[in-house]
Amino acid sequence: MAEQTLNIERIVTDILSKIEKEREREIVARRFGLFDRKETLEQIGELLGITRERVRQLEKAVVIRLKASAEQGKLPNLESTQEQLVSLVTEMGAAARIADLSAKVTKDNSRIDQSRVAFITKLCPELVTVDENDFFYQATALASDYSEKDLKSAVGKVIDAVKTIGEPTTIDKVAQGAHVTDDKRAAALASLSKQLAHLNGRWGLIKWPMVNPKNIRDKIYVILFENGKQMHFSEIAAAIKKSDFKRKDVTTQAIHNELIKDKRFVLVGRGIYALKEWGYKKGTVADVITEVLKKAGEPLHRDEIVKRVLKSRYVKETTILLNLQGKPQFKRVAKATYTLAEE
Repeated sequence: MAEQTLNIERIVTDILSKIEKEREREIVARRFGLFDRKETLEQIGELLGITRERVRQLEKAVVIRLKASAEQGKLPNLESTQEQLVSLVTEMGAAARIADLSAKVTKDNSRIDQSRVAFITKLCPELVTVDENDFFYQATALASDYSEKDLKSAVGKVIDAVKTIGEPTTIDKVAQGAHVTDDKRAAALASLSKQLAHLNGRWGLIKWPMVNPKNIRDKIYVILFENGKQMHFSEIAAAIKKSDFKRKDVTTQAIHNELIKDKRFVLVGRGIYALKEWGYKKGTVADVITEVLKKAGEPLHRDEIVKRVLKSRYVKETTILLNLQGKPQFKRVAKATYTLAEE
């Protein structure tokens, strides 16, 4: 939901009206994707019958002229628009992704909305911008706090801090590691990098499943980890559907199938799973009873066996007792007392 909706289309149209030559207006509109998808230098050159290099030269020249007009206060509505954008960017931590900023000032936050906001920020004297590439999202920041070079360097320090910590962590620890005094500022810087991601209050490298789960198994892992205890596969499926994951349209059966295949998960009851890292081992109830008796090194009363088995398996007491009484590897040596049968 937009916080301070601006008439972005009107603002952009008014700015374009200040470009005298129609061909130059066409180039800027198409290159920045102000009314349709962004187009390449080659596409525009072919349309206008000029070389890609000429398109690049004209684009650069027009943007320089528009920036100069903006600094002189000669672009319509830009000063008031800049005031609102600067205020929002300040609240967001002195830097922001264009997509996040656009969400606050446009109704739909469409791709064209984002392109228009990016175009406007590029002209604002009080803002610096970063174009999208393999490492950065399209972004803007306060010119009073950063140059483009300084902004990229600050983001690099945040990435280095995450790498040094070596595991998903909270933003305050990232800020401390990057020597950033303000947590909000650290989060803003981190959000500009395509190398980082965050989930449920934890930040980390994009390749870490805990902050960027890409497949069903990773999402199951995150859900179990967050829950901190065993869950039925249907509960896991429901939790995924309620989560903030980007893709969560998975079936309960698909969840169950992945739980069975992945060694990180251990069946600890009828349809109930836990994480192996919590100390659980794969095996049947009989296997767990065997483990209990081996560790004890002596016969145990059935009540004690039940108590110990229930620490690692979520089954009915009768299931444990039936295994004790019906499996040949267990031998009753006294009233309700059992040991391992000799091999």
